[in-house]
Amino acid sequence: MTAGPQEFAARVVGWQRTHGRRGLPWQDTRDPYRVWLSEIMLQQTQVATVLDYFPRFLRRFPDVKALAKASLDDVLALWSGLGYYSRARNLHRCAVAVLTQHGGEFPPSAQQLQTLPGIGRSTAGAIAAFCFGERVAILDGNVKRVLTRVLGFDADLAVATNERALWDQATALLPHHSLAQAMPRYTQGLMDLGATICLARNPDCLICPLRELCIAQQRGEPENYPVKTRKLKRGAQSLWLLLAHAADGAVWLAKRPTPGVWAGLYCLPVFESREALQAQLPVRIRARLQDAPAFTHVLTHKDLHLHPVTVQLPVSAKTGLEGAWFAADQWPGLGLPAPIRKLLSQR
Repeated sequence: MTAGPQEFAARVVGWQRTHGRRGLPWQDTRDPYRVWLSEIMLQQTQVATVLDYFPRFLRRFPDVKALAKASLDDVLALWSGLGYYSRARNLHRCAVAVLTQHGGEFPPSAQQLQTLPGIGRSTAGAIAAFCFGERVAILDGNVKRVLTRVLGFDADLAVATNERALWDQATALLPHHSLAQAMPRYTQGLMDLGATICLARNPDCLICPLRELCIAQQRGEPENYPVKTRKLKRGAQSLWLLLAHAADGAVWLAKRPTPGVWAGLYCLPVFESREALQAQLPVRIRARLQDAPAFTHVLTHKDLHLHPVTVQLPVSAKTGLEGAWFAADQWPGLGLPAPIRKLLSQR
């Protein structure tokens, strides 16, 4: 980078003031609850998806006290379809901790925030910067991309010492003055640049306010940054689902164990094979099973090949499995995995 840290920060702040994103419902607030909720929802999730969930979540749980006093089942039900359900479980645990350990107020420093469930260094930094004007860095995916390109930081971020080095450089670039105003705008500006201009593919370097400072752009290779060699190995798994339903729309569901796929959610009974599914059912039910079309559900780390096996039963029937019947007006309000909700809704 050919200019000093303060010019870098000033350019980010100035650009955000005139060209940054506007109108997102979690912007222009210093309410730690709303900032925290948006940061957790936006992890591994597109803004367009969060725009649907965020206001509904706030209507149901308008503050941290309401969230803490809710049941985990209610939280998972509202989170259903957003994915990465460990976020919802940690969200509830964190709300309880804020209420019981901090009197319902989020602690005002990044260091303290990191002691809460589900809040890592970058999320803590975002809350502290936006809400309390603390001079502290964030390093989410978008910001890593912006900083590694501007700095020409080509060390492998799969190595922990290299990521720590980037944290140090990110901290050195932070504003030094008028932090109550500068830190929220600077932090938002880095996020906005990564989301709208400094894209992973085909970055719009011509209109970037950091173009003259950007080493990767000067080298003509912005898409080579950031460097991270460790790739997530994708796998595949086949699962068989028992879709036992009644004529009145009731379905048989059981809560999934923790840990494991869809932990804590209500789900159709899951089996590793069709033979295992059959073996768990009374003989009188086995003869009535019908195979429905299989489909694939894509997770971050694996593809789930799902094989529904259906059977219609009276609600008085005993399946011999863990779980219970849920009426047609009950199961839509439960925390269900997205593919299960879609499958049930299509019947």
